[in-house]
Amino acid sequence: MALWILNGKLWDESAGSLATKHIQVGDGVIQAIVDGEGGLPETAGHDTVDAAGKLVSAGFIDMHVHLREPGFEYKEDIASGTRSAAKGGFTTIACMPNTRPVADTPDTIRYILDKAAAEGVVKVLPYAAITKNELGRELTDFAALKEAGAIGYTDDGVGVQNAQMMKDAMKLAKSLGMPVIAHCEDDSLVKGAWASEGKFAQKHGLKGIPNESEAIHVGRDILLSEATGVHYHVCHVSTEQSVRLIRMAKQIGINVTAEVCPHHLILSDEDIPGFDANWKMNPPLRTPRDVQAVIEGLEDGTLDMVVTDHAPHSAEEKARGVDLAPFGIVGFETAFPLLYTKFVRTGKWTLGFLLKRMTEDPARVFGLAQGSIAVGKPADLTIVDLEGEREVKPETFLSKGTNTPFGGWKLYGWPVFTVVNGNVVWSE
Repeated sequence: MALWILNGKLWDESAGSLATKHIQVGDGVIQAIVDGEGGLPETAGHDTVDAAGKLVSAGFIDMHVHLREPGFEYKEDIASGTRSAAKGGFTTIACMPNTRPVADTPDTIRYILDKAAAEGVVKVLPYAAITKNELGRELTDFAALKEAGAIGYTDDGVGVQNAQMMKDAMKLAKSLGMPVIAHCEDDSLVKGAWASEGKFAQKHGLKGIPNESEAIHVGRDILLSEATGVHYHVCHVSTEQSVRLIRMAKQIGINVTAEVCPHHLILSDEDIPGFDANWKMNPPLRTPRDVQAVIEGLEDGTLDMVVTDHAPHSAEEKARGVDLAPFGIVGFETAFPLLYTKFVRTGKWTLGFLLKRMTEDPARVFGLAQGSIAVGKPADLTIVDLEGEREVKPETFLSKGTNTPFGGWKLYGWPVFTVVNGNVVWSE
């Protein structure tokens, strides 16, 4: 569609402030960006959106999500998940393969892409599994999965326990020019636990999940990445030790990148109010020291991007109690407001810094064309109300999942309008 977005506030990095601009969209790309101080452009033949007083950003990119389809459509499906993403301002999302069947064959990758094209409203990039059925026993057909449209390989949800298996995977991925994305978790250290080793576990006499359960795999895989030369990307970093290892690896030139979730930047185990399964996630909430470490890691570029790890579950599953309930929380519809309210409105970060970690940086790491506002770039745009305060109301989510620890929080920075390839896919 032909569209003018008028009077929007764009972040000007050189000035460190917002500037009023008009953006013309057509044929799926940005056609023109006009200075807003010179009056309104000629808009005949175009639809118009008045974004006066609101931020216009490149569409947010989330490189770690769970759409649950195929197999778990009662938790989420591609239609509901992509609409939830659009409401949260995300225009590109990368979905994990721990579905049923696991996304370990070309047919399943094609199914996801076809379903996303038919029923999705944002761009969906599927990851394929490293091992068949994510069992860690036999590698999948990496070349065929790439041909089918997979953008990388991961056994997210479980860590690859065998080092030789991971090294073989990295060699194969490197030969194909593809990344390996790792859920880092040593199974021998986590069985029978759901909370991290910290004050909450100590207070309640619980077995805790130690930080080294994550960091051991991070360290192992950094060495394997150095040996193979593959692009190695670390999922949902949550510990000080992991941040330290990734920082050292980057300093000596190993091709490692990493991500962090809003909940690990904002919450610690000391915030857990009790035995509420909406606070059960993997990795678990860590100590305040770890929270500070991941914040500093994101600030200095050790951690490259923010992801949600959007992980919807049914209310019935989460009502089973923390011991039996599945790990995971939803994230699409609260991610930007949480981070904007916590870090930008308090002056800890600039708006430009947060936007970069949610747009340009994931695009850079994964070689995507989107992620910035410039003439000729894909017309993936998000309009955000930075001033209005609203309460997080899970019952209003477009996701099938309402499993969040943030219900009732009052936040600023709510997306109100989302455009993908020049088409309006969500609007208040």
